[in-house]
Amino acid sequence: MPRPCINRRVRFNPNVDYFKPAGIPLRQIEEVELTLAEAEAIRLFDVQKLEQKQCAGKMEVSQPTFSRILDSARKKIGDALINGKAIRIDKL
Repeated sequence: MPRPCINRRVRFNPNVDYFKPAGIPLRQIEEVELTLAEAEAIRLFDVQKLEQKQCAGKMEVSQPTFSRILDSARKKIGDALINGKAIRIDKL
């Protein structure tokens, strides 16, 4: 049985929670779900240009955990961009 997921500190609530490729009807598109923690990791590391240790501190997780969250987010975003999928940010 896996360990329960620990709450991560997220200090950002995106105004937009859905992105999709132009020209493809919504009913014909697959979607990738990005968690709020993954969106926060992208925001801290790629947008604010903080180091992983600083990002981990802001999210109150260990640096290896932050790295796993960031890696997961990047894989999902890459999949969506390359394969023409929508990205939905789960706000729960």
